[in-house]
Amino acid sequence: MLAITELNPQQAAAVQHPPQGAPLLVIAGAGSGKTLTLAARLAWLVQQGADPHRVLMLTFSRRAAAEMARRAGRLLHQSLGLPSNTAPPVLPWCGTFHSVGARLLRDEAAHIGLAPGFTVLDRADAQDLLAITRQALGLAADEGSGQRRFPLAPTCLAMHSRSINTRQPLAEVLAAQWPWCSAVEADLQRLFAAYAHAKLQQQSLDFDDLLLAWWHLMQVPALAERIGARYDHVLVDEVQDINRLQADILHALAQQGCRLTAVGDDAQSIYAFRGADVRHILDFPQRFDPPASVVTLEQNYRSTPQLLAASNAVIALAAERYAKQLWSERAAGLKPRLITVEDEAAQARGVADAVLALRETGLQLKRQAVLFRTSQHSAPLELELVRRGIPFVKFGGLKFMEAAHVKDTLAVLRWADNPASKLAALRSARLVPGMGPASVRRLLEHTGPLDAFKPPPAAARPWAELLALMAHLRNEGARWPDDLARVTAWYRPHLERLHDDARVRWADLQQLSLMAAAHASRERFVTELTLDPPEASSDESGAPHHDEDYLILSTIHSAKGQEWNAVHVLNVVDGCMPADLATGRSEEIEEERRLLYVAMTRARDALSLWSPQRFFVTQQRAYGDRHLYALRSRFVPDALLSHFDSVQPQAPISGAALAACETAPVFDLGAALRGSWPAPSARDQGQNRG
Repeated sequence: MLAITELNPQQAAAVQHPPQGAPLLVIAGAGSGKTLTLAARLAWLVQQGADPHRVLMLTFSRRAAAEMARRAGRLLHQSLGLPSNTAPPVLPWCGTFHSVGARLLRDEAAHIGLAPGFTVLDRADAQDLLAITRQALGLAADEGSGQRRFPLAPTCLAMHSRSINTRQPLAEVLAAQWPWCSAVEADLQRLFAAYAHAKLQQQSLDFDDLLLAWWHLMQVPALAERIGARYDHVLVDEVQDINRLQADILHALAQQGCRLTAVGDDAQSIYAFRGADVRHILDFPQRFDPPASVVTLEQNYRSTPQLLAASNAVIALAAERYAKQLWSERAAGLKPRLITVEDEAAQARGVADAVLALRETGLQLKRQAVLFRTSQHSAPLELELVRRGIPFVKFGGLKFMEAAHVKDTLAVLRWADNPASKLAALRSARLVPGMGPASVRRLLEHTGPLDAFKPPPAAARPWAELLALMAHLRNEGARWPDDLARVTAWYRPHLERLHDDARVRWADLQQLSLMAAAHASRERFVTELTLDPPEASSDESGAPHHDEDYLILSTIHSAKGQEWNAVHVLNVVDGCMPADLATGRSEEIEEERRLLYVAMTRARDALSLWSPQRFFVTQQRAYGDRHLYALRSRFVPDALLSHFDSVQPQAPISGAALAACETAPVFDLGAALRGSWPAPSARDQGQNRG
């Protein structure tokens, strides 16, 4: 039998909730043994007579589904007393929402006008088909005329996906997320109708269709009854991350008599950009009659009491939540640190110092993590780590130096410095509208001066703009880093033309400007970045090949469900956390608060929140010093400071000391190079005794 005594009282209450009773909602705090509880719930249900083949287990990733099946299978193996050489019971209905939906739709294909062998389009295939449909409708014809701006295929697919998963009318989706596209709503409706027709013609469904078609099946009484009759129990993991379609599917299954158990944590609902809504878990009990029972797991098995106290205090300020107070039986540890530094460069140096210091105490790099709100926040740190030779793996977002827009900008600088570089010329010329493959090939074969090259008529004006930029960059009067500002100003229209997420990518180029300011010349800047080969940093979802130990860099979204002994959280300031683009609505602010909470609860033993005081900015005439000063995140107000050890920046060097350094040689360079050393002072002699 399953050893219920191995569970804490709250876990046992959730595991043994009567299956004939109301639906069960388990609010599982961070590190509270959620997966164990859900797996033990399944094992207990089987002990009570449930058929494993009639249990539906739903997760949000294939990895989570595989782990859930493994854990549940092991517990079933133990609880049923099977011999060690006997395979555990099979759980045929354990998978993601989309995989289960695809299986059901194949079984019911005849009822929805599909062949059982229909194709499921991945994201890239769906985007390609939508782009072809967009072209066929003539919706891309006006892009070169400048008469109007129609969204590119990736943006159109994102709009379509959000409208389906949230079950919101397209007009509402556009008003909230893409207001600049509201004027083309009618054309978008026409595009999406044609896209749906194209999919049906090709007997294909995209990911969103799998949920949408499943939901439609549940609206037909006979089909809903047949689907509901397949399952006696439905167990759902990470219920805080469900969207409107998924929530309605679960409710429909419950109406068909499926006994429902849902596990999640409202405080870790951070995927609104995917269509998830925290309201679905907050309102979960009231959707049922009688209302769902709620069991809260508060004992944390991960973090020290001091880290939990700070995390509890941060999330306690949320406007609406399930009240819980995480606690731990672990021994007392250190308070989390709230570290104020001068700027992002100081933050990068401080994090690198702290990481190396912990490594010297025996804590491997891979047991340490640096978390951040968005991928570009790690750019200065990545450069610092590469400079020091500290290996790392980055999860979430492209590696900064491999992002297309960063490589484009660097290519222009490289071509300016080295006119013979065909690689730089190739990448730069491809940015010019109207320069097709044949024209670019002619340019690479051109041996005369650039202004003698004849571009195609369609490329004449943008080519002239690139020539003017090159002439300036190759002029001896060009000044650094102002010439980088000229390159990014030239590139910005191309960025907006080529990339749907231009605003986010523009922030990357501002980060590049920050790095440039730390280099004395363009040649030094380009050379040092060239010396950092792509494999010097990594965005692979696995271990690097060259180092057995490596530091983890991760967006907070990618870090969810993970844990490390020591965690650093970057840019805990207003404008970054919460992000300045997420401060329009109260629900956006609350999700940003939950993001910080998720980051804090990843730490087992040590937690540091970093708060730079100023950020470098470009193209901001109002700020003469080219910096903006930042305030500590509103999520850590003064009332919570008692939960942290505050570390303030060191006092800057005095003006008199700086002046002395600038007017007098610090040491005799010639003597140093000849190997001559100054005589030790009395103080040095005293320190070196013995």
